[in-house]
Amino acid sequence: MTQILDKVAAALASEPLIGPQIHHIKRRLDDGAVLLEGEVSTVAAKKKALLHVAAIAGLDGIIDRLHVTPAAPMGDAEIRAHLRNALIGEPSFSDIGIFEHNAGAVKTAQGGGPGNIQRIEFEVSDGIVTLNGELAGLVSKRLAGVLAWWIPGTRDVVNGISVTPPEQDNQGIVEDAVRVALEKDPFVNASQIRVGARLLVVKLTGTVRSDAERDMAERDAWCVFGVDDVINKIEVEP
Repeated sequence: MTQILDKVAAALASEPLIGPQIHHIKRRLDDGAVLLEGEVSTVAAKKKALLHVAAIAGLDGIIDRLHVTPAAPMGDAEIRAHLRNALIGEPSFSDIGIFEHNAGAVKTAQGGGPGNIQRIEFEVSDGIVTLNGELAGLVSKRLAGVLAWWIPGTRDVVNGISVTPPEQDNQGIVEDAVRVALEKDPFVNASQIRVGARLLVVKLTGTVRSDAERDMAERDAWCVFGVDDVINKIEVEP
């Protein structure tokens, strides 16, 4: 047991995004799986932590209770309001049902179009957004997750939206989802950025106007469901 936990600690410490924050992450074994619990600074740090630990041989799995420090303090009601507005305001979701869960009650935020069975159901608990429902494609599922991550008070996003009919994930779909996220971000000029993917590793290239825009583009890619790593080769105009 001690050897496994030592390997977990070493794996986390080896990642520059995590090393200084390792004391914020609790680690213990739970029936052969490693439970990671605590708070890290970014979505990238959370995903890197899970990726490094998953590479350790002999583990039966990972129990993920890592959360992200919110960009701004918000209560659950405020997060719900922001997410409700974001989902309703997204043009590609204009014809689907959107339902808000709160304290056991379900409120219809937006009715679906005639004959459209697509829906997004969401709830927020302690800053953690849980998404369920049914959409027609993986790009749409990933867009809903990105919109949830963009709420400044969000600490985590659990994306349980199902896709009907089932869609086989591939590099092209991942690339499309990242492009959509970049296009939706008003602070990023997506036309100047090229997106490539190999498995679940995304590579960004191109030229932008500032370091802030470069960082925001990378953040958007990390927020896409299923992306395990982002290689940021975007250059900043001199």
